[in-house]
Amino acid sequence: MDNHLPGVYPSRKKDNSVYYRSSITFHGKHISLGSFDDALTAHHAYHSALSLTQDCSLSVEDYLPSSPLAFEKWVSLINFRDNGIYFPTPIYLKKKFFLYYMEPSHILKFDIDDLFYYSSKKIMRRGSHLFVNDYGMQFGILNRYGIKNYAVLDKDYRFINGDTTDYRYENIEILNRFHGITRIPHPSGNGSYRYKVRIHIRSSYVVGIYDTEEEAAIAYNKAVDVLKKNGINRNFPLNYIEGLSPAAYADIYSHLKLSPKIYTIFPNNPQN
Repeated sequence: MDNHLPGVYPSRKKDNSVYYRSSITFHGKHISLGSFDDALTAHHAYHSALSLTQDCSLSVEDYLPSSPLAFEKWVSLINFRDNGIYFPTPIYLKKKFFLYYMEPSHILKFDIDDLFYYSSKKIMRRGSHLFVNDYGMQFGILNRYGIKNYAVLDKDYRFINGDTTDYRYENIEILNRFHGITRIPHPSGNGSYRYKVRIHIRSSYVVGIYDTEEEAAIAYNKAVDVLKKNGINRNFPLNYIEGLSPAAYADIYSHLKLSPKIYTIFPNNPQN
């Protein structure tokens, strides 16, 4: 009885109850619009999708929460209409970048080089953490820039133009690549930096201040070795320094000085 409604197809669940699927064909592509509890809502979703494909004045900003069409589909259909490419994820192409719509008021920007990746990956959010599921594992979107999950905004990385939704590569600057390191201004005031190393046990201890990021990373590793030798058995993450030979690493390691305090930390020390 509901079969006459355009774009609506009744189906049955495992418990034999009826639900309704809606779909549209545009530019030769059959696009599912979702499943609905009643035929009329499914038809309204079809009608909304049909309007989007025919009325070029409708934009992403025209979406209403009351629409039976999911927001992601709304974006995908408008991009298909305007740019001739259909993506299952809520992407809208610009000339040299693309927009990824988390929701109408939360829009991310990415370089066009990332289009292949995000055209098939749904970005999800847990608190302020944005991530995708890839091969059964969760990856933070910052990982693609070499930024670790524990990284702190404006301490370990920053958005150059101040826009925290702009993930274009030119807008992301990595300040600290390694565990336990904070970049600080050089006391000479010449615009260069030094690197302060801290390690946390029950409180934070300063390991030292070093001239290069690599030295600081190795100093952190050396502090971990000292603490483990002293009986502090914690799962400290270690820094891996790319492009440094084992001999060069060993030479820097042997010459680095640590704060004397590090050598006095033991499990039975009540200050730890």
